[in-house]
Amino acid sequence: MEQSLYLKTAISAVRAAEKIIRRYWDDGFDVRLKADESPVTEADIEAERAIRQVIQEQFPSHGFYGEEMGSIRRDAEYSWLIDPIDGTKSFIRRTPFFSTQVALMKGNQIILGVSNAPLYGEMAWAEKGHGAFMNGHPVRVGKVTTLNNAALSLGNIKTLAQGTGWQGLGKIVSGVNRTRGYGDFCHYHMLAAGQVDLVIESDLNILDVAALSVIVEEAGGVITSLDGRQLGLEAKNVLAAATPELHELAREYLRVN
Repeated sequence: MEQSLYLKTAISAVRAAEKIIRRYWDDGFDVRLKADESPVTEADIEAERAIRQVIQEQFPSHGFYGEEMGSIRRDAEYSWLIDPIDGTKSFIRRTPFFSTQVALMKGNQIILGVSNAPLYGEMAWAEKGHGAFMNGHPVRVGKVTTLNNAALSLGNIKTLAQGTGWQGLGKIVSGVNRTRGYGDFCHYHMLAAGQVDLVIESDLNILDVAALSVIVEEAGGVITSLDGRQLGLEAKNVLAAATPELHELAREYLRVN
């Protein structure tokens, strides 16, 4: 596909971040805790700074909402959502399950997403109306419509386990063909590529999934909050499925309101 300037810029931005991330991966880094007790490294901060610099050179009037550096011009027509290392805990533990997430929002709609997992060896991207791609090749979700044929991946289910959806989740787990917990970017990449069929995740924020939501939708999937609402800036959980039928089945079991 012919890439827009938005997409070309986003890919250039995550590539700039990748150089920084790889350097810290090879050379080592210090870890500190943020106010919410989540970890952050120099790689997170420098990577976000590099992403903003690349984007600002092309689109100086655009707004930003970043994991480490906060927000500027949030009232702009176009705003970039940035998570420089989604999966910092994996990065710290020296496992490859982390990625750089960059998404573009126009008004209240996410229209573009890039997810680059350099140590895992995958970059996925999508623009509204133009399909989803993995390492340059088109990808498409699977066609499974029933639980008994579905592969399920779970992530960050602590709050779900404490709430009213826990029994429903148990019924889903007992009804699917297989259950895994790939987590972070990985199970969304796999969903978009037809390798899993259903993803249920809680305890997250929109920066964790903004880019991934466009990729899943453009690959033909359905992605919402657990209560079926469109993902927005206040998103805290996700229900993603390969088909509308499978999504609705899961929603009926979970009944999270």
